[in-house]
Amino acid sequence: MSADASSNLPASAERKDLLSAARTDLVAFEEFMLTVLDEWGLPTDNIIVSASDRQILLTNTPHVLGELNIDQLARSPYISKMIMAGAAGLFDAALSYLWDETITQLRDRVADFDVAYFFDLAEADPARRATLQTRDDLSKINDAALLDAANKIQLISDVAHRQLTHINYMRNHASAAHPNVEKLTGLKLADWLQTCIREVMQLKPRPVVAEIGRLLHNVRASRLADAELKNAATFFDELPQDQANNLANGLFGIYTPDNADPHVLDNVRRLWPELWPFIDEDTRRELGVKLARFRANADKDRAARAKELLELVDGGAAYLPESDRLVEIQEALDDLRRANEGWNNFYEEPPVARRLKDVVGRHGEVPELLTAPYVATLVNVFMTNSRGVAWNAEPYYIDLIERFDVRQAAYALRAFAFRSVIPKLSDKLPREKWAALLDLIAPKLTDRQDRRLLADVRAFTGTPDQLSKDTKIAAQIKKWREANGH
Repeated sequence: MSADASSNLPASAERKDLLSAARTDLVAFEEFMLTVLDEWGLPTDNIIVSASDRQILLTNTPHVLGELNIDQLARSPYISKMIMAGAAGLFDAALSYLWDETITQLRDRVADFDVAYFFDLAEADPARRATLQTRDDLSKINDAALLDAANKIQLISDVAHRQLTHINYMRNHASAAHPNVEKLTGLKLADWLQTCIREVMQLKPRPVVAEIGRLLHNVRASRLADAELKNAATFFDELPQDQANNLANGLFGIYTPDNADPHVLDNVRRLWPELWPFIDEDTRRELGVKLARFRANADKDRAARAKELLELVDGGAAYLPESDRLVEIQEALDDLRRANEGWNNFYEEPPVARRLKDVVGRHGEVPELLTAPYVATLVNVFMTNSRGVAWNAEPYYIDLIERFDVRQAAYALRAFAFRSVIPKLSDKLPREKWAALLDLIAPKLTDRQDRRLLADVRAFTGTPDQLSKDTKIAAQIKKWREANGH
């Protein structure tokens, strides 16, 4: 028991006498009130708990409250109501008051930490997020979501989250908040009070959580010095995965508002590339979804800011919404074709190839509408323009071809029949590249029809530019085109 708290409580022997006297009074009061209820024709069974169970609560409560100091006790009105309700035998009401105190104090802890960061994690819908700004808005977050988000940022631990979730469940099923037939005991109430005190009312952020809070504060406060940026980058390397993801959401939330200060934008832009490698795939996709939701809500400014962050980092363009990616991929394909056909292609192809790789992403996901032009362009540039291999660009082409899915590989297998490819196949270097292409896509061809065509193509004794003229092969191409709507 803290010194401050113990000085305001009766001594142990005195308290024991007071509780004994209180029990006598409680029994007398209980008998009187039950008589009154009975006279008024109201139910009297299972209305209040027994005096002995109430005494258990009152006997254990002082020890539990001893963990709070005098200031904390003075700021806990719902605990007073809990004890009064418990003493009267209304344990269901006591549990409701305990939960009210717990949620009130948890909101205070969130507000003391970083309410904007909390809202960024608690509410994914941009429209609803825009209505959440201050501590008062925390009441708009339901209790379960409040617990989940507090656990997500590790303001409360995993164990605390499970314990508090259970108390919340009991509050919803065994308290005065809802009709119930559950039995509560004085020992359970005292135990739950101790849990709420230790996990919420005495809450101190863990070191890594506190460090994130300080960083977010500094990002908003002023332009970060180079030394601070260097320290932050070192800190990112030590972050647990979930905290790196949380910090990404926090920085994203700081950057996208249209009223963000210039120094805030600069700070985030300098930190973002350092943090990006530590963000997992699901979080990256969530950021892309947020951009799409900004667009859906006609929030053009926030959408533009979100797109800036995704395009700022290598590979970020792959997480743009489908409509953005379609445009970006098509533009990259057009630029790549022009670069490949130009006289200065050895210098112009590599940066465009890298841009295409970034927007396609590591899984090679391409909108279905672009499957044919995407494959045709890659096959074309991989086979060169017949003058030589753009050796700085070729690793990108091989990487992208190795990312082909089954459908894309099936298109590539039939590229010998593409109008843009046929003329190249009469030249020596593209023919060599055609053979290499078949080796790259062969493991991806799982369909029986594709495997049969691959065998026929490899068995063909003429030059590759004559493949589409072979009767057997031409028949297979026709059948495939009809089946795929070409």
